[in-house]
Amino acid sequence: MNLRFTKMHGLGNDFMVIDGISQSLPENGLPFPEDEIRRLGSRHFGVGFDQMLIVQPAQGGEADFRYRILNADGSEVSQCGNGARCFARFVREQGLTDKNEVVVETAAGQMTLSLTEDDQVTVNMGAPRWAPQDIPMAATEEADSYFLVSGTQAWEVGAVGLGNPHCTLLVENVDTAPVETAGPLLESHEQFPERVNVGFMQVVSRTEVRLRVYERGAGETLACGSGACAAVVIGQRRGLLDQQVTVHLPGGSLQIEYAGTGGIRMTGPASRVYDGTIEVDTD
Repeated sequence: MNLRFTKMHGLGNDFMVIDGISQSLPENGLPFPEDEIRRLGSRHFGVGFDQMLIVQPAQGGEADFRYRILNADGSEVSQCGNGARCFARFVREQGLTDKNEVVVETAAGQMTLSLTEDDQVTVNMGAPRWAPQDIPMAATEEADSYFLVSGTQAWEVGAVGLGNPHCTLLVENVDTAPVETAGPLLESHEQFPERVNVGFMQVVSRTEVRLRVYERGAGETLACGSGACAAVVIGQRRGLLDQQVTVHLPGGSLQIEYAGTGGIRMTGPASRVYDGTIEVDTD
């Protein structure tokens, strides 16, 4: 089939966004076979992306849309903060809604996306989930930090669920952090049954951090919105950070706000790169 799409990014975390409302998509489980998603995600043979975002009609009565997220390796995930901002801008620019506040269904529950007058998007990411079974993580009880061991190496991490699992470890300098080596080991660590997104956080001050994230199914990305939220709430829980924090990622900065109750609010940009059409195999 011939498929229309838009290439977008949130601070360099890039997406292939597909309108599944005005064009029909196959609905046999995943919208496309996993090998076709991997081909489309290839930066040499396809469009190239960290995640594919699919806009679909809402299944419930209160939401405006359904929001699905597929990693470049073909796996489906429940949450993507940078993708949510791009989703909000996409549905407005495509004329799928005229609302400034959009409610979307995800596999992790409903999210509210708000477009601001200065072309930023604020996402209510929901409340952090600390209980190990809600992350999910194999641990006997909830703790501020956990020790993970792999071979002769050990790391102290904080862990939280934000619709997808995150762990964050403190580093002195993100430029020299062992993202390439420790990232894959922690992402697939046996204590995380659904794998985990791994954040490497350098605390600059109580209102500012630097962060690199190794995402499950994608590797290191230029930005990770849910990873930024996870890093901030984990830093707050350890008494290191205030309620409002600027998170500097390789692709740019996000504003994260969390007052200890309710949802975490993330604000940042969303950019359209180009529109295109590509032939895809749906069999």
